[in-house]
Amino acid sequence: MTHANFSGLLPHLVRHGVRFIVVGGGAAIAHGLARLTYDVDVVYARDPDNLHRLCVALRDQKPYLRGAPPGLPFTWNEQTIAAGLNFTLTTRLGDLDLLGDIPGGGSYEELLPHSESLTVFGIECAFVTLERLIQLKRAAGRPKDLEVLAELQALLEERRRGDGDQS
Repeated sequence: MTHANFSGLLPHLVRHGVRFIVVGGGAAIAHGLARLTYDVDVVYARDPDNLHRLCVALRDQKPYLRGAPPGLPFTWNEQTIAAGLNFTLTTRLGDLDLLGDIPGGGSYEELLPHSESLTVFGIECAFVTLERLIQLKRAAGRPKDLEVLAELQALLEERRRGDGDQS
């Protein structure tokens, strides 16, 4: 199992004008959590223009359903994306989870007010805020999400103390 390829996937999506918000382990790392993650999780906008950009961005990266048996018919096009919602993909650039909706956070449009722009790998893109990430991890309720809650909460408290020292 390889680690998430943030430096390959995020700039690639940005270059193609895809609108997305990084969530999950990638957001936790961006906020200072010292953990490894194996895929890049993004909530993407589902309007037709963004679906087209997403389709074009990943077409040459040979997206395939992660965990599906080889040879399973899978066509990556706008109709497929529009008919689905959440896709766990393997691509030439690494594993990517495309989420049209996330438990506790909703759609791209619902999550957008709870995101912030950060610069990573020489590009600027949206990440879910630390406060909302904590809520998302609680809502997911999976053991791996619950494991990191204490660390994320400690990061938030440390950030708040730091903000309080500056005033």
